[in-house]
Amino acid sequence: MTHKPLKIELKSEQNTANLAHQLSHHLVPGDVVLLSGEIGAGKSYFARSLIQFSQDIAEDVPSPTFTLVQTYSTRIGEIWHADLYRLGATDEIIELGLAEAFQEAICLVEWPEILGSLTPKDALTLTFKTTPTPGHRQLEMSWTGGSWADRLLGFG
Repeated sequence: MTHKPLKIELKSEQNTANLAHQLSHHLVPGDVVLLSGEIGAGKSYFARSLIQFSQDIAEDVPSPTFTLVQTYSTRIGEIWHADLYRLGATDEIIELGLAEAFQEAICLVEWPEILGSLTPKDALTLTFKTTPTPGHRQLEMSWTGGSWADRLLGFG
C-alpha cells in the first residue's frame, strides 16, 4: 500500500540534523532508509547526523563514497551507511553484504536507484531537493507497506 508522502521544508542544516535526530528514535534493526537526491542535496549530512545522534560518544562519520560502506555500533543497533554512487551492478551490492544487512541492521543507503531489484519493499525513502534559497532543502518522505505511517506520526 502506497501512502501520501510527507513534505517537509528544511530551512537550515540544523533543521536537517534535528529531523535526523527525531527519526533516529523511530528506527530499529531491519529498517532501510533510502536517501535520494542530487549531489549536494543533503543526503550525507542527514546520514552523518543520524549516526552521530545514535552513538553514545559521537565520532567522526566520513562519507562512504570510496569505502562504499561504513558500519557503526550504536545504541539503536548496528548502522550501515552505504554510498552506491560508484557501483555498476547489483552483484557488487550482494558482495558487500548489503542485502543481508537489510535484514539485520539499520541501513542508510545513498543513491538507492542502483539497488534495482534488491530494493527492499518496505523501505523509507527520503528525497532531498535543493531550492533557490541557500541552505534550504525540500524533503519528501515516502514509503510502501510496513509500519512507517504509524512511526512517522508527528513528523513535518
